[in-house]
Amino acid sequence: MTASNEPEVVVEVSGLTKSFGPLEVLRGIDLRVNRGEVVCIIGPSGSGKSTLLRCVNLLEAPNGGRVAVNGVELTDPDVDIDAARRRIGMVFQSFNLFSHLNVLNNLMFAQRKVLGRDKAQAQEVAMANLTRVGLAEKANAMPNQLSGGQQQRVAIARALSMDPDVMLFDEPTSALDPELVGDVLNVMRTLAEDGMTMLVVTHEMLFAREVASRVLFMDAGVVVEEGPAEQVIGDPQQERTRTFLARVLDPIHQHGNPQ
Repeated sequence: MTASNEPEVVVEVSGLTKSFGPLEVLRGIDLRVNRGEVVCIIGPSGSGKSTLLRCVNLLEAPNGGRVAVNGVELTDPDVDIDAARRRIGMVFQSFNLFSHLNVLNNLMFAQRKVLGRDKAQAQEVAMANLTRVGLAEKANAMPNQLSGGQQQRVAIARALSMDPDVMLFDEPTSALDPELVGDVLNVMRTLAEDGMTMLVVTHEMLFAREVASRVLFMDAGVVVEEGPAEQVIGDPQQERTRTFLARVLDPIHQHGNPQ
């Protein structure tokens, strides 16, 4: 048993490496995320942020190192990866909703197929999570009838319906029009307040500064700097972090293309 005053580690990554051919994308990443923590990963394009996230639930197979979620080692060749993944929610840049299913059925499908819930139970969980993201009235709408921001909130509700222990967000607002970003961030802010463990790759610096327990700055496949949000974003110690933040926090870039 873990001593009561010790944090419970939900995600543990050690010595993680990943290459695509000759390109070394992750070069020995170490990361621990405790229950209830919100860890935001920031950094320039191509720094390995999304690859790290995809390695955490083995959407990408690491070349080396170890990934464990809830004490289950996902990198163990004998692990039941489907069972392990059930407890990991993932929200992508694109919403990945089933276009032929209405919103309610998008939320019920995996609950019934993967978790074996009956229709009534799956519907109850789905409606509770749609209410949580402010979209209960859209239960019968088709995805193409929703704005991008609404579709992303449905995607979050769908992930929540699987009762995950940790939620992974891969730049969840980067495909959205600026006026739709706030609603999605508000949902994520509420999840953080409710104690959801979250690992978030984001370019939204104000959100990271406000909500993150910790911020990791990545560049060229390594963690350059890590610490409380106020320190890493407000008073970065490393030159590479300072250069990056000076660029993204420049008012001219604040409302430009977020890619």
